[in-house]
Amino acid sequence: MDTLNTLSDSDINREVKAQLAIDLNCSPGDFDSEGFIFCEAIEHPRRRPFPRDATHFQMLNMGGATVVSVTPDILPGIREQLSDKSRDEAFSMPFVVGNMYYFYYLPSNMTLLPLPDRVELTVVEKGEVELLYTVPGDFSNALQYDLSHNRPDVLAITAKVDGVVAGIAGASEDCAMLWQIGVDVLPEYRRHGIAAVMVNRLANEILKRGKVPYYGTSSANIASQRTALKAGMTPAWVVGSSV
Repeated sequence: MDTLNTLSDSDINREVKAQLAIDLNCSPGDFDSEGFIFCEAIEHPRRRPFPRDATHFQMLNMGGATVVSVTPDILPGIREQLSDKSRDEAFSMPFVVGNMYYFYYLPSNMTLLPLPDRVELTVVEKGEVELLYTVPGDFSNALQYDLSHNRPDVLAITAKVDGVVAGIAGASEDCAMLWQIGVDVLPEYRRHGIAAVMVNRLANEILKRGKVPYYGTSSANIASQRTALKAGMTPAWVVGSSV
């Protein structure tokens, strides 16, 4: 893990926009336009397999236009409610779940972080990730704990302190190119930079495999946001959704 091999930032942005366009049923170029783009939400066979209700609403912004993807039955009403709103007003509408947003981060010109004292990292490949399911502790942010999950665990990094697994960062294969990173550190080992180092090193391992690592957290989770920034990840898009 001593060499950082990455896709270029333009490669990463292209792949992400292509996948998000599939997810929202828009065009990749829409994210770079202005105002609001309204799209009918459809069940595309290559969308990331996150669950959806029969009535679906999602609003996403990457710094340009706000793309709103909605099931056809509520699209006219949503379009009318947002017709005279700014971006910030739209994300504060009462139908956005508790005004809770989710921030997503991508690597950009990352460098490897030094290891904290007494920490040993181990890369765990796809065929062995399931062995981590028996490690003592709750690592449910990092692992699916399910071999048949539709977003399977494909890669992980463990952090040991004096031989004890103190933390795990895991990658789920959310689609062909985008692997999402989750991380957990046991309470007694937190606040020592272990989470950021694991995210940093796991992102590097994902990039070395020609895939795009991304990291998501809620707007209320300041600790997780700090971890992403310390790891060398950069804010890339924000999502709001409805009940």
